[in-house]
Amino acid sequence: MTAITSVNPATGKPIRSFDLQDDAAVDAALEAAARAQRAWRRVPVGERVALLTRMAAALRASKARYAEMIVREMGKPIAEAEAEIEKCAYNCDFYAEHAPVYLADEPVASNASESVVAFEPLGVVLAIMPWNYPFWQYFRFVAPALAAGNGAILKHANNVPECALAVQEVMDAAGTPAGLTATLLVDTAKVAGLIADPRIAAVTLTGSTEVGAIVASQAGKALKKQVLELGGSDPFIVLADADLEAAAETAVKARYINVGQSCVNAKRFIVEEAVADRFTALFVEKAAALKIGDPMERDTKIGPMARENLRTGLHDQVKRSLAEGAVLKLGGEPLEGDGFYYPPTVLDHVRPGMTAFREETFGPVAAIIRAKDADEAVAMANDSEYGLGAALWTGDAARGRALAARIDAGAVFINGMTASDPRYPFGGIKRSGYGRELGVYGIREFVNIKTVWIGPSK
Repeated sequence: MTAITSVNPATGKPIRSFDLQDDAAVDAALEAAARAQRAWRRVPVGERVALLTRMAAALRASKARYAEMIVREMGKPIAEAEAEIEKCAYNCDFYAEHAPVYLADEPVASNASESVVAFEPLGVVLAIMPWNYPFWQYFRFVAPALAAGNGAILKHANNVPECALAVQEVMDAAGTPAGLTATLLVDTAKVAGLIADPRIAAVTLTGSTEVGAIVASQAGKALKKQVLELGGSDPFIVLADADLEAAAETAVKARYINVGQSCVNAKRFIVEEAVADRFTALFVEKAAALKIGDPMERDTKIGPMARENLRTGLHDQVKRSLAEGAVLKLGGEPLEGDGFYYPPTVLDHVRPGMTAFREETFGPVAAIIRAKDADEAVAMANDSEYGLGAALWTGDAARGRALAARIDAGAVFINGMTASDPRYPFGGIKRSGYGRELGVYGIREFVNIKTVWIGPSK
């Protein structure tokens, strides 16, 4: 492969082709990043964070153009694309404010005259990023990574090359030191060589569980630190004492935001039997009201899926689930015409072992599962190879907190929608990956946590 082509998922038509970079260009980018990072690490953190403030300003200055670019390349509705750019800017602002505290030396009481834990950069980090949030996934990583003194090389998904180049445009506009960050347009087959290159110190990946296993193996062979944010089949538990109207309203948003194409979308709706019929009726009513159409129109809630093969795979999951005994309540067929549209789809009476229960459905398909009580609901929630996020709805917050302790997930949101936020860590367990992004834990993933001991004691 010598080029990649960007395709508009709303029309199915090509936008533009991009030549891939050759080995010489890749080598030059790696060498420049390694050289720039050696200088950047010596810049005090209080000065490094000024770059993050400029990054936020650059994002906001071109928000409309970048949002339209996101819509054009991967199809999410324009209002969500604008919110993505603003979230990136907020993340930069957050770390500009908090990184000096998060990275400050921590004194340790010991037998020395002085001993501290210091947080020092690892080097240049390879970021392998997905298409579903083409700006956010990168900026949630790069803001803390740069604040910590690292450099960054981006290998983006090959269906969003315009966005891949645009994120480096943001970095350039913000005055990032030459070479410290770079976007590489290369074939996926080149990734193994990038990971093995001695100028790459660590790897972060957001993507599928299958790709995560490959990257983990390659990075492990090279003895390099990894952070993996992988797939998810998040449960959304609704107990009998929940506010059903509020739960259904939030559940529809949690399932269908970003056209259902997010690792942390709610996917399995586990409802106590006593209220399952009422919740399902509310959910179907609200899902049916979502407008499907041109993602550039502001009242559109469901745009196209990002690629035709993703739609084909999702529809196959729906057909298999129906053959296994699930009941179709809404949607269930690809829309005819241009683009890769799939309507909001609701499968009721899904049971453990069915495709929609067992597999991650990466698109606008909701599985409703009925549980006899809270204990069975939690057991069903945990009956998954994934462990990214979870939501639990109940009228008793104390009971919710107790049940949350029993749920296998990197995050549990009680009476709310699971989401990422710079203020707290984000990541999963089991086959949803390991390591954390965001918060104080995220900024410390790509640092050398160094003990400094000064003796003798006084």
